[in-house]
Order: sequence, then C-alpha cells, then structure tokens
Amino acid sequence: MPTTRPLRDAFHLPARDTSVAVARARVLERLREWYVDDESSADAQLLMSELFTNAVRHTDSEKVSCELWVIGVRLRLEVTDEGGAGSAARVERAVVPRPGDDEGESGRGLLLVSVLADDWGIRKAQAGGSDMVTGHAVWAELECHRTQS
Repeated sequence: MPTTRPLRDAFHLPARDTSVAVARARVLERLREWYVDDESSADAQLLMSELFTNAVRHTDSEKVSCELWVIGVRLRLEVTDEGGAGSAARVERAVVPRPGDDEGESGRGLLLVSVLADDWGIRKAQAGGSDMVTGHAVWAELECHRTQS
C-alpha cells in the first residue's frame, strides 16, 4: 500500500535551453527514488520539458523554478518563470490551446500538456515571498502509479 505522506522536490535552473534536459533528468531521478512507475515518469518528464521550454522561450527569466509533488496517487509539476518579454502573451495563448493553432511551437507544447495532464493551469507568481508579481507558474497534474512504498 503506497504511503500517503506527500513527497516534494524543488529546484532552480538557469533559463537556458540546455537546462531542459537537466530538469527532465532531475524529475526522472526523483520519481525513481519515490517508486513512481515508468509510464507516469515518462509523462512527467514530457510535461516538465514542455513547461520548462515554454518558460525559457517566452520570458526574460534568468532562472526557472520547478517543483514536483507526489501526494497519494496524484503527481503535480509546477514551473515558475520570472516574467518579462512575452510572458503575458504566453499566458493569454496558453489559456485555451486549440488543435491546429498556428501560434508556433509553444502552442503545440501547451496542447500536448492539455492532452497528457488530467488538469493544468496558470497562476501569477511572486518572487521570493514578495508582494510583487513577477512571472507566472504553470502547473500540471496527472494520476501516478507507484511500484512500492
């Protein structure tokens, strides 16, 4: 019987294309430690890639913050950018991804997120506990299966 104790990991990476692979590897490593099955882990890695890539390509962020939770049978990923150029437009496009949308790669990425995730969304984010909104957090949740506890 899997434990119901929430599991959480948080990390920050430079906002560069090369960090996408590092984020994927971190997610895979953590999910293996938490005994999450291969299918759920693969979906989580793909979701992290899409969310992280979107934050890098459509903001002026210097770093991207990532969080990963497993709570019961739910897996949640959240990627937070620091805002900047294109951030507001990215959020507007992300609200309702549509098949055949010609918005470019980011539109297809968020369409993939909407297909893979059971639920996902966007919220405004604050930097370091300040009251100033600086960016956006995009999150995705899916069911996860664990091989043992």
